[in-house]
Amino acid sequence: MQEAILLLVLLGAMSKAEALHLIHLPATSNVAENSPPETSVHKFSVNLSTSLSPVIPGFPMIINSNPLTEAFRVNLLSGTDFEVVTSGKEQLDFETGPKIFDLQIYIKDDVGVTDLQVLTVQVTDVNEPPQFLGNLAKGLSLYIVEGANPGFIYQVEAFDPEDTSRNTPLSYFMISPIKSFIMSANGTLFSTTEFDFEAGDNSYHLTVEVRDSQGLRASTYLEVNIANINDETPRFTSPTRRYVIPEELGLGSFVANITAEDPDDKGSTSSLLYSITTVSGYFMINQLTGSIQVAHRIDRDAGELRHNPTISLEVLVKDRPFGGQENRMQITFMVEDINDNPATCTKFTFSIMVPERAAKGTSLLDLSMVCFDDDSKAPNSQFNFTTPSGVGSSGRFLQDPAGSGKIVLIGDLDYENSSNLAVGNKYTVTIQVQDVAPPYYKNNIYIYVLTSPENEFPLVFDQPSYVFDLSELSPARTRVGQVRATDKDFPQSSVVYSLSTGGASLHHPNIFWINPKTGELQLVTKVDYETTPIYILRIQATNSEDTRSVTVTINILEKNDEKPVCIPNSYFLAIPVDLKVGTNIQNFKLQCTDRDSSPRSFRYSIGPGNINSHFTLSPNAGSNITRLLLATPFDYTGGPDKIWDYKLLIYITDDNLLSSRKKAEALVETGTVTLTISVIRHPTTIVTTTPTPKIIYQILRKNVYSPSAWYVPFVITLGSILLLGLLVSLVVLLAKVIYRHCPCKPGKHKEPLVKKGEMKNTKREVVVEEIQMSTAFDGEAVDPVTGAKYEFNSKTGARKWKYPLTQIPKWKASRPQGAAQSRAVSAEGTGPPRSTTKEGDGLSGKIQAEDTGSGARNQPGKPGTQKDRNPALTSRSSPKPHPGK
Repeated sequence: MQEAILLLVLLGAMSKAEALHLIHLPATSNVAENSPPETSVHKFSVNLSTSLSPVIPGFPMIINSNPLTEAFRVNLLSGTDFEVVTSGKEQLDFETGPKIFDLQIYIKDDVGVTDLQVLTVQVTDVNEPPQFLGNLAKGLSLYIVEGANPGFIYQVEAFDPEDTSRNTPLSYFMISPIKSFIMSANGTLFSTTEFDFEAGDNSYHLTVEVRDSQGLRASTYLEVNIANINDETPRFTSPTRRYVIPEELGLGSFVANITAEDPDDKGSTSSLLYSITTVSGYFMINQLTGSIQVAHRIDRDAGELRHNPTISLEVLVKDRPFGGQENRMQITFMVEDINDNPATCTKFTFSIMVPERAAKGTSLLDLSMVCFDDDSKAPNSQFNFTTPSGVGSSGRFLQDPAGSGKIVLIGDLDYENSSNLAVGNKYTVTIQVQDVAPPYYKNNIYIYVLTSPENEFPLVFDQPSYVFDLSELSPARTRVGQVRATDKDFPQSSVVYSLSTGGASLHHPNIFWINPKTGELQLVTKVDYETTPIYILRIQATNSEDTRSVTVTINILEKNDEKPVCIPNSYFLAIPVDLKVGTNIQNFKLQCTDRDSSPRSFRYSIGPGNINSHFTLSPNAGSNITRLLLATPFDYTGGPDKIWDYKLLIYITDDNLLSSRKKAEALVETGTVTLTISVIRHPTTIVTTTPTPKIIYQILRKNVYSPSAWYVPFVITLGSILLLGLLVSLVVLLAKVIYRHCPCKPGKHKEPLVKKGEMKNTKREVVVEEIQMSTAFDGEAVDPVTGAKYEFNSKTGARKWKYPLTQIPKWKASRPQGAAQSRAVSAEGTGPPRSTTKEGDGLSGKIQAEDTGSGARNQPGKPGTQKDRNPALTSRSSPKPHPGK
């Protein structure tokens, strides 16, 4: 390709010496591998054409290269001077990349004159220093856990770009070595000592250098960091171990401050956690700061502190929530006693329930049994009670004797008393318990006396019994009535009403509902006068003290709410087209009933579908039975009739006995019956046997399945399954019997024994199958027909020829073909079989025989009967071996 281009250039130069062309091209230049961008590769110039047309901007340019590359481009030096330089888009690598590039440089001026030359660039090899692998070239940070045993730390790896096979070893060195580290010649870094984060340096900077065989080198740095681990035990720094505090300090008061430090966290913020391991509810410790505060009341005169005022705690400090290092310290608190205990009681509020009929002088409460003073010595431990006071207590309660704390009843507490009702039968008594010594601490004691009512009056209904009327047309939630029961006792307790008995039917267990709070009786579901005209309920009223019952009678008022029901509800009728007017169609009649109306109240009418008024009902009112009559004849030839199928909707209304004014006010119900009538056309063919057409009436009956008769399909299905199983078992038994007694192969003789048209004067083929039986033959006889000898078994009757191969009857061949008709000989034939097998080793399956004149028939035209045949011939058989055995 290069030679062709050079030839074209030379030819162009010879033809046009002054044409546009590139100077110093074609040429060959060298460039070193890994050259940086803008490295000069080759300089050339352009000789303009005689017209001095300028070069188009952007030219000359590299239009193609072999191999393809973007590593070079053309730069403009001056007007006609240019330079090929490296572009930096691709790295020139002698070892891995192409070594020679053919660059096609193309130039074009304004008038369209062009020139194309080739510049061959050869990449020269440069010895490159070794390079570190991966991120190691930019430096690497390593971590060593403090306390780790001296040994291997890291493997430094580098490669020589000049050694593509990686077979030449490299040498590794550590510049400015540190005594704690050594590096082998193959780049393995080892530690020589055990590091302690708290005692020594935490970080080391190492410079590693690698050299190739020609002395070129490269270096990188390694930063070895010592990782701190939790290996130091925290140390307490607070000097005090014994603290003295007064009793009754407020909750949250600071009583001590425990401090500690962790050598592992030296120089940084401590993260120690404090806790109290001793079971004590008096103090709590801040787990972050170690401050101990009062968490519970500290009473010197109560509990274990009354005998031992010393509280000992064990403080635990640890450097992490779970695991890690920890330390413990014992501290002691001495609680000082102060005079801080007023006279007190087990409780300061008492609630006493006193029956309203309690007698005067009844002791209600003895406060001296529940009050005390925790001070250890008198007079601080002595106290007394003040005079009782309070709302409503005057004249009803008294302390006897004074200052003793014994409260007694001196007044009346009747619950129904108007004066007691004024205060709500609740009384408040206030008494103070106080010390007899300074500073005279005192506490208020509140006694609430409540009067408990007693059942003095019974629960009574406002009526001895209740009677309510309810229309049967009333919808659900209709209010039936209300019962009310009261009690004269105070306070008035709420009465709860319930329905104890009655108000149920077969389909609805709850027909009525009573509001348990108000006693209002409501209807739950619709009632029916015809089903139950009267309901008798038993209503029960209950309060907290008593229970009473009352009888409620509910009379159901009859209303006309039932529709007439007729039999049948729907029917199909077929009538001839020439049926006479006034005829009762197929003797059809409707029989209707109404549960709440008289049969005389029925009125019948025909709704839509009675086109041309062909049909009418008789009678149309006043009876529960009516008949369908033909009112007008059918006329399909020239009359108005067009349709042949009618669908009549019959209305049955129970308003016949009502006047016009009452019909507008009374409730009227209407039932419906659907009739389908098909008019039969005249027959299209003439029936010669009967002059009049024959009418066929079709009666359609619908079998309506009732859910209550679920057992019917069940019994039918079960019976069908049993019958099917019986039939299958019978078929199986029959097949076994046939297989056992009839071993003949079906389909063996597919051709008919006698062809059609050859029934007369035709020999019959006798097919005999011989069954081989393992039978012992104990007798011998001579066949009277053939004279051949045969053997027989006296028990089973089985027989066989004694000499089957030599006793072939000769009369078979000499028998004329025009003899009488042959007859088939079965297993019970007229004589022993006379045949041979196909191979000559048994009896054949076919024997042609002819009957004698006297043996064939006993009378002309009649077949011979069994009794005319020779008994010896009809009782012998010779089994034939099965072909398959």
